[in-house]
Amino acid sequence: MLLIALLCAGVLIKVPYAEMTPGPTVNTLGDHDGEPVLDIKGHKTYPTDGHLNMTTVRVTSPDYRMNLFQAVAGWLAHDNVVVPHETLYPDGKTEEQSTQENAEEFSQSQESAKVAALRELDIPVSTRVVVATVVKGNPAEGKLHAGDVIKSVDGSPVRKPGDVAKLVTKHEPGEPVVFTIVPAADAAAAEKAGEEPASTERVTVTTARAGKSGAEAERAIVGIQAGTDHTFPFTVDIKLADVGGPSAGLMFALGIVDKLSPDDLTGGKFIAGTGTIDEEGTVGPIGGISMKTVGARAKGARFFLTPADNCATAARDIPDGLTLVKVDTIDDALDSLKKIREDRTGALPACTTG
Repeated sequence: MLLIALLCAGVLIKVPYAEMTPGPTVNTLGDHDGEPVLDIKGHKTYPTDGHLNMTTVRVTSPDYRMNLFQAVAGWLAHDNVVVPHETLYPDGKTEEQSTQENAEEFSQSQESAKVAALRELDIPVSTRVVVATVVKGNPAEGKLHAGDVIKSVDGSPVRKPGDVAKLVTKHEPGEPVVFTIVPAADAAAAEKAGEEPASTERVTVTTARAGKSGAEAERAIVGIQAGTDHTFPFTVDIKLADVGGPSAGLMFALGIVDKLSPDDLTGGKFIAGTGTIDEEGTVGPIGGISMKTVGARAKGARFFLTPADNCATAARDIPDGLTLVKVDTIDDALDSLKKIREDRTGALPACTTG
């Protein structure tokens, strides 16, 4: 009877944990669902060989609740990781909110990968600061619109998104701020015609308080979020559905460089990896690194490009036959790829637990 009671308890008791398992891994140099993952038009491309695989992690949905037996089984399994539910879904996010956030991060990672790759090849990319979002109910609503190009604030040139907030918060709440913009429609028309926008508009917005009490009350806002937009000299489409998050940025960037370069980056080797990337080519850490190395090795990868900040964790349990390669930037990754294709693997920067 005691055993039956324990079995029933194990099934019925729900625990606040979620599970991560290895997800699909896709060759950025190849096809997926019958289409090239990287589709480049308007610029000469070169044949590629080998693999530059991006890796993923499967996670249980926000609404899924594990029972005690499932949690214990996950803790004992080598290829699964059980983590507190709030680690994957902080602040009680719904599945819809999580999916939307992952889609936005994935889209931004594609944009950053394109910029980083083209800049690595000294191909010019035009960048401009734009209104990314307008917060409803704030002073900018109806005056500024998503897609408007911000040229200056109070006459001071805007070169990066952070400049906008700095210039706005110089004001006291209730003071006017003058934005010099190119309206979104004019900017889109000029881009389509391959021209620079010919005219600008001045828009005055009266600032509001950011909060109701404390230090926050003294900060002036207009209710927009600034971002960046780019004009590419040719088309680079990344066609990969049902993937979210920013962690494929590095591998997308390397795939683009490979397709636009006469040199074969892989030397026919099977290389996988992960890592965010920004427009300057800096590689950032990601989650689920141990699941990604397991998934990559299972598909045949021999080398794994690992963000430096993930190295210590990844090195604690390296799948047999897989070499972890430490990378901080896209230049590090390209240098390591050269060593791999030249069979100078002893010179690779290795991940360690220290």
